[in-house]
Amino acid sequence: MGFPDLQSFLQHCEARGDLARIGVEVDPRFEITEIVSRVVRADGPALWFERVKGSRFPVVANVLGSSRRCEWVFGRPPESIGDELLATAEQLMPPSPKALWSTRSTLLGVRHFRVRRNRSGSTAPSADRLSLDDLPILTCWPEDGGPFVTFPLVITAHPETGSRNVGTYRMHVYDGERAGMHWQIMKGGGYHYAAAEERDTALEVAVAIGADPITLLASIAPLPEGIDELAFAGFLRGAPTEIQRCETIDGWAPASAEFVLEGVVPPHERESEGPFGDHFGHYSHAAPFPVFHLKRITHRATPVYPAAVVGKPPQEDKAMGEAVAKIAGPLIRLVQPEVDAVHAWFEAGFHNLLVIAVHQRYGKEGVKAALALCGQGQLALTKVAIVVDPDVAIDDWGSVLAAFRSHWSASDDAIVLPGVPQDTLDFTSFTMNLGSKLILDCTRSAGGISGDEPPVERGDPSGLARLPGGAEAPFTPPDELEPKVVAWRTLGDTMCVVQVRERDGRTGRQVAESLVASSRLGRIKWFAVVSDDVPLDDQTLLLWGIFTRFDAARDVVFSEMRLDGAWPKYAGRMAIDATWKPGYPNPIEMDPDVIRSVDRRWSEYGIGVGA
Repeated sequence: MGFPDLQSFLQHCEARGDLARIGVEVDPRFEITEIVSRVVRADGPALWFERVKGSRFPVVANVLGSSRRCEWVFGRPPESIGDELLATAEQLMPPSPKALWSTRSTLLGVRHFRVRRNRSGSTAPSADRLSLDDLPILTCWPEDGGPFVTFPLVITAHPETGSRNVGTYRMHVYDGERAGMHWQIMKGGGYHYAAAEERDTALEVAVAIGADPITLLASIAPLPEGIDELAFAGFLRGAPTEIQRCETIDGWAPASAEFVLEGVVPPHERESEGPFGDHFGHYSHAAPFPVFHLKRITHRATPVYPAAVVGKPPQEDKAMGEAVAKIAGPLIRLVQPEVDAVHAWFEAGFHNLLVIAVHQRYGKEGVKAALALCGQGQLALTKVAIVVDPDVAIDDWGSVLAAFRSHWSASDDAIVLPGVPQDTLDFTSFTMNLGSKLILDCTRSAGGISGDEPPVERGDPSGLARLPGGAEAPFTPPDELEPKVVAWRTLGDTMCVVQVRERDGRTGRQVAESLVASSRLGRIKWFAVVSDDVPLDDQTLLLWGIFTRFDAARDVVFSEMRLDGAWPKYAGRMAIDATWKPGYPNPIEMDPDVIRSVDRRWSEYGIGVGA
């Protein structure tokens, strides 16, 4: 049945030596962010900050920032849950007495797919009425618009149907009683608010801060619209999720919550929200969003305030996102049986890069699969989808590049889709919620080079494709590019990343066009042009720098681009201008003074890793 609340899970982590208590006072403005970021990069423990400047409540962070802790939450590897759900569904088609008996354990678990009302509850109003100013809310990055609640479970009900949604949406704290409600595109809470606004009524909202860890993970799961995340948490837990009635609104919240913020979001009210550093590794632009008005805060007797940090990868969302993807991913095969597996790359903020393994039964079925997936749920926010065969390791960039090298050709296997919905946090099209997509078909039947080269094996420690014997593919920039190019790195004989210094919005495009037009660049068929803040020797930040900084319709060029009637046709090499451009928000960087301060104090924290 898992852990009944967050603090019991933290006690479990501490008993296993995977929680560090920091007894010295720390500042929620920047200092906690810097500490957490270092510990996440070191795959370190969960953190309990006992003394937080300006608040009497402790902060816990990096709670779910490792795959091992996510596995403890479920009591088994999360991928086994997804495989079990898929196997059960497949065995029951068609249902039979034998199938029902063989899947009885999973079917019995379905009875827990619900909530159970707890009349007593574990949170109660504070004797002294709390405001948002009393909570240890983090200000994470130097250019943030202010403090924001980083890990809220925002609970709403549709004003007509009553269907519940739980989502994690950041909340910009304006003052002690008001906060922005960052309902992004395609979010269930936003749909509920739109329905309430159409009726000219306020939407009642309960915000749980902290809950049992299964409920925390369920809140970020990419469930179909209308599926109750709290009920889904009950299924994962093997026991219904207990909920308790709110004090001042007609709503319910998890009984395991540490804090519950009760309030309303009035119709037709907007206030500037942001900017904030987000999981794309850049600041999102400020924009008008609805406003949450606090009515009451309730909390447990001795609560902790959970926080999460997002920014350049890796951060805590890596482990969390991969855990829920391993549960939900296999279920795609129920509606698309040709799909063997999918992998959304955390390095690119998940939505910016999706690799799809497809078992093709007819020509271009992989393209059909990619188009279908790019129209489903949260996968509809995918920017780049790469389709490969089932024997390609879709979580290994070297293997993906080998498939690209062997089976892709621009004339047959590149599709650019302009003018489609895009992630609210994506800034590359310069228009919120609108962008473009790039689909690359790298399956064997797709065409391209004949493909007698085997995929790169998973054992390559760099994760990069290389030439036989381990040598990098040779590359020399064309003469006219020498003054513009700072450095370059070839990834096998397939891809070359070229680094330029200028950030004027023209240099990257000029270099990209020169590269695809050159006649002396050997077998390299994919170029990416990046700015000089993108390190070429770090695969995580290299993929981050490439896939978060281009709009497919504007910034992808080919050796030849023409219109065949109304249909675009491409040929030759492909290059991406992934440089930082004027109008883009700044990449996230910590204040150097904070970095030096944390360096000096590191031994005081007593964490043991991440220095």
